[in-house]
Amino acid sequence: MSTISARASGRPGTALVAQVLAVLRLGEQVVSGLVRSVVHRRFPLEEVLLQTWYAIRVCTLPALAVSVPFGIILALQVGVLAQEVGAVAFTGAGNTLAVVRQAAPIITALMLAGVAGSAICADLGARRIREELDALEVMGIPVIERLVVPRVLAIVFVAVLLNGVVMFFTIMTTLLVSVVVQDLPPGSYLASVTTLAQPSDLYLSLTKAAVFAVLCAVVASHKGMTASRGPTGVGDAVTSAVVINFVLLFAANFVISQVHTSLVGGPLG
Repeated sequence: MSTISARASGRPGTALVAQVLAVLRLGEQVVSGLVRSVVHRRFPLEEVLLQTWYAIRVCTLPALAVSVPFGIILALQVGVLAQEVGAVAFTGAGNTLAVVRQAAPIITALMLAGVAGSAICADLGARRIREELDALEVMGIPVIERLVVPRVLAIVFVAVLLNGVVMFFTIMTTLLVSVVVQDLPPGSYLASVTTLAQPSDLYLSLTKAAVFAVLCAVVASHKGMTASRGPTGVGDAVTSAVVINFVLLFAANFVISQVHTSLVGGPLG
C-alpha cells in the first residue's frame, strides 16, 4: 500500500516535469521552424498579419479597460504614501516607474494570456480534435511552421505595441489623477520623472513584454496541440493554458526583475 501511495504521489511531479520539457521542446521547434521558413523562403507572412490583426482587435480594448482604473488606484495609493513620508515631489517618478517597470508589461501579458492565448489554444485544439493537424502532417506541411510560428510572432509583435499603449494611457491616468484630485503641480510631477527615469526602464518593460508573449503563445500552442477528448478536452486545455500562463508570467516577472536589478542596480525592476 505504501509503495502504491508513493507512486501515486510521484505522478503529479513526473507529469509536471514532462509538461515543462514538452513546452521547452516546442519552443525549440518554434525557433528552428522560424529559421527554416526564412531560409527556405516559405515564411507565412499572410498568416502572421492575420493573427497580428486579430490579436490587436481582441486585446486592445480589454487592456485599456484595465489600465485606466489601475492607473487611478496606483495614483491614489502612491500619492497618499508620498504625503505620509514627505516625498510628494517624487510622486510622479513613483507612479511612472511603477507603470513602466511592472504594471504595463503585466497588464499586457495578462490580456494576451486571457484573450489571445485562449483563442490560440482553442483554435489549435479544435484543429487537433478534427484531425486537421494530422492531415497537414500527412500532406507534408510542417504544422509548427504553418500554424505555431505565425501565432508566436504575432503575439510578440502585439505585446510590444500593446505594452506601449498601456504604458501611455496608465501614465496619463496617474498624471490626471495626481494633478486634478491631489492638487500636485504638473511641472514638478514631470520633473521628478525625468530625474529618476532612465532608458533602461523602457528597455526592461519591452523585454518583459516580449518574453511574456513568447511564454503565452508557446504554452497556449502546446496545450491546444495536445488537446483530446473532444470539445470538453478543448475547454479543459484552454482553462489549463490560461492558469499556467498566469503562474509562469508572474514567475518570469520576478526572475527578470531580479536579473535586471543585479545587472543594472537601483530599485527592484
